[in-house]
Amino acid sequence: MPQHEITNGSVSGETTAGGLRRLPALLESVQPELVLVELGGNDGLRGFTPTQLKENLTKIITLAKSQGSQILLSEIMVPPNYGPRYAKMFNQVYQELATEHQITLMPFFMTEIATKPEYMQRDGIHPNASAQNDIAEFVIPWIEKTL
Repeated sequence: MPQHEITNGSVSGETTAGGLRRLPALLESVQPELVLVELGGNDGLRGFTPTQLKENLTKIITLAKSQGSQILLSEIMVPPNYGPRYAKMFNQVYQELATEHQITLMPFFMTEIATKPEYMQRDGIHPNASAQNDIAEFVIPWIEKTL
């Protein structure tokens, strides 16, 4: 995406609450045209409630929109060992937010990556450096579509 500058504001292990705390400074310093929100995985891994997840993501979306940024929300899924009920409630948050805020919802990019052991770190949850090109190829069309 040569016509756009990409700033990675992510922090490993970040929760939605942490992202929300850091967002005002990022918005002020970067003034982004688009904010890709890819948060919630660590909330799920820590067993936070879907209500907490939705509250924090709502504040993130509202704050970024109020600064004039477009939003691309990435769907997040929790591992199946958290149970189907929790997984469904968790995933539903992203569907609801996309509808309520009329923003683009990008499917969970890890669906294809996680099936390739050579793309995964030893923890089996996080992608490694080898996966980055595939992740970029997945995400870039969604960014272009949103812009």
